[in-house]
Amino acid sequence: MALLAAVGLLLGGCGSLSKALRVEARAATTPAPSESLPAAAADEPSNFAGKSGEEPAPSTVAQATTPAKPDTQEDAETEAYDPWEPFNDKMFEFNLRVDRYVLKPAANVYRKIMPEPFQIIIANGFDNIRWVPRFVNSLLQGKFGGAGREVARFLINSTAGIGGLFDPAKDYWGIRPSKEDFGQTLGLWGAGAGPFLVLPFLPPMTVRDGVGRGVDTFLDPLSYFVPFFWEGLGMKAGDILNERALNYELFQGVEETTVDLYSSVRHFYLRRRELMINE
Repeated sequence: MALLAAVGLLLGGCGSLSKALRVEARAATTPAPSESLPAAAADEPSNFAGKSGEEPAPSTVAQATTPAKPDTQEDAETEAYDPWEPFNDKMFEFNLRVDRYVLKPAANVYRKIMPEPFQIIIANGFDNIRWVPRFVNSLLQGKFGGAGREVARFLINSTAGIGGLFDPAKDYWGIRPSKEDFGQTLGLWGAGAGPFLVLPFLPPMTVRDGVGRGVDTFLDPLSYFVPFFWEGLGMKAGDILNERALNYELFQGVEETTVDLYSSVRHFYLRRRELMINE
């Protein structure tokens, strides 16, 4: 049981880091969200890895992880606000090593015994359960269309999608999930991002997004459906392992083609968060 706890903690943070790397890389090759497009369409993580598991071309990965020059003075100030960089850089490298030597081997075994269609089904189930934070934050941000989409998706996928294991709301009706979180809500309300921060076993964030992450965790129904520590830890570990397996091939190319991975992730994370708040 203690071993399960240790592995669960490793998977929880570093799996989120892996997801963050994927999303930031995709953000670098995706145009800024347009008002003519639904907000969710501008940030659909599953589209980057592809449900077929195809890996992006090396040139695309290299472009995605090459630090871009700030466009304005404001961008430069945002990029430069990393007063804890020596500490962050060490923690970032630590998390990458945990991913490389613990999470990646575990994901390799997992994907050999769990076919990709079943991985997608599991990911759909977790996503369906976690609709509440997206719904609440859409309301708090005044994005009532996004809130309506979340209600519609939950009702459709929970029934026609067999408890959320499938996603007919998106596949047949084109209803994509919103991507609102409480970090964005705080930003929209005028709270500053604060310093960039990387902690062991956690994804990159700002202080503001760290507070938002805590609130979203409180709103997550999974913590109430699975209230006991060990069962909840096992569920989280399964979620993270499944996510890492779905995007197994991407990160090797990212690491091999990036000169300064830390700076690249920091830049695209901060820029993407700005776009999400301002869209």
